[in-house]
Amino acid sequence: MPELWDIYDENKNKTGRTAIRDVTILQKGEYHIVVTGIILNSKNEILISKRATNKKFGGMWECNGGSILAGETSKEGILRELKEELGVIFKPEEAIFLKEVKRERVPQNFKDLWLFKKDINIEDLTFLDGEATAAKWVSIDEFIKMFNNNEIVPTVDFGREEYEEALKII
Repeated sequence: MPELWDIYDENKNKTGRTAIRDVTILQKGEYHIVVTGIILNSKNEILISKRATNKKFGGMWECNGGSILAGETSKEGILRELKEELGVIFKPEEAIFLKEVKRERVPQNFKDLWLFKKDINIEDLTFLDGEATAAKWVSIDEFIKMFNNNEIVPTVDFGREEYEEALKII
């Protein structure tokens, strides 16, 4: 079954219309919402996963997330995505909003970055939906190095500035 997205205007208000992923072409001034979860452990390392080779940006590393579905809030979407992609269940109160990025790419979207603090054993992760094949903890310096070496997906919208902000609020 194809994903159905709510369509938002340039001010992030729902328009009352929906889009079908990879079918509906969003018009100028129309957006959907994408979410990314930044998971830090007690050492302030970042959890990243390796994308399956059959996915866009296959074999590259990323912080997990995806598009929210029609009827979902941003927070509900990130909680669902982390459960589907990593098998990790977070409580809603564990999700801390970090940042919104308005992206004028195709399809246009608002990307909401959500922050989580949790020590997770890599061996306990389950890649339920097949989008990820491996995971690891990395320092911010290693993350930046991997990004500069084109090992991190180019759509990440997370770097040293966001990391420093995350450390202030976590």
